[in-house]
Amino acid sequence: MGLKEELESDLKQALRNKDEPRKTTLRLALAAIKNAEIARRGQLDENELTAVVSQQAKQRRESVAQFAAGGRQDLVAQEEEELKILMDYLPPQLSEEEIRSRALEVIEQVEATSLAQMGDVMRVLMPQLKGKADGQVVSAIVKGLLSQMG
Repeated sequence: MGLKEELESDLKQALRNKDEPRKTTLRLALAAIKNAEIARRGQLDENELTAVVSQQAKQRRESVAQFAAGGRQDLVAQEEEELKILMDYLPPQLSEEEIRSRALEVIEQVEATSLAQMGDVMRVLMPQLKGKADGQVVSAIVKGLLSQMG
């Protein structure tokens, strides 16, 4: 079963169980997928579906930070719950140590020696980590590693 079918099936189950947070989250994710399909004028493949759900998760992470800064703990809890639901549909995320290990391999591969070559490292590293790690986390790790070198 593909990701879209899994989301649709779980939405039906959430409707039957009257699971409001799951129902709302899955509806929003499916709406985002539908919008992406309309923009593309065709069906999305599994990687593109994962990217859409990943984008939804990223929006939730950003919302959590914004609401926390604004002191809205009720909304922080709601967004965290939605994020947890979305993460169930994404591939497991790599730990910072695994990202650091892959980043070091790529740094050696492209022979980067300074922060000026961060773009070269990210260009090779991000396709390997697509959907498995947040770009901001990867960027921070690579920046830290390169700044130690140069």
